[in-house]
Amino acid sequence: MPDKSGKAEGQGVAPALFRRVCGAFATGVAVAAVTGRDGKPHGLTVNSFTSVSLHPPLVLVCIGHGAATHGPFAAAAHFTVNFLDESQQELSERFASSHPRRFEGVRWHAGECGAPVLDDALGVLECETWRKMDAGDHTVFIGLVKSARTREGRPLIYFCGKYRRLEES
Repeated sequence: MPDKSGKAEGQGVAPALFRRVCGAFATGVAVAAVTGRDGKPHGLTVNSFTSVSLHPPLVLVCIGHGAATHGPFAAAAHFTVNFLDESQQELSERFASSHPRRFEGVRWHAGECGAPVLDDALGVLECETWRKMDAGDHTVFIGLVKSARTREGRPLIYFCGKYRRLEES
């Protein structure tokens, strides 16, 4: 039970407070994807993405143990991170849902490493799964970036529970 400081006894801060404070950090929005052993594409919306290292080029995504895509990610040798632009909020919502066929009607292709690449992504990182480690109720997937590309555009942003857009300066 949280006390007045928001701390849950023996567990650090209370989950609701933790979620609210983390929501105050603006993030980009991406779709992480793999090709499953069944040959089908699997993906989900993530904002738990970060670059880790320049030498070698490493990135990470975190996927909840209860996510339907966790199994395919855990078994995959490669994954992609597809950065969404501000016109792709619908894609973000689709891949964040429990839609059983998230790739149906979505323009994508298998990338150089075999994992799904969204055709209109603002940026794409194709990764070889380098390390996996459990961290609480998630698995951290660290990927060695094997291929990268980007295009001009404006990113889709998520802040305080809402999608946002950058303003021109």
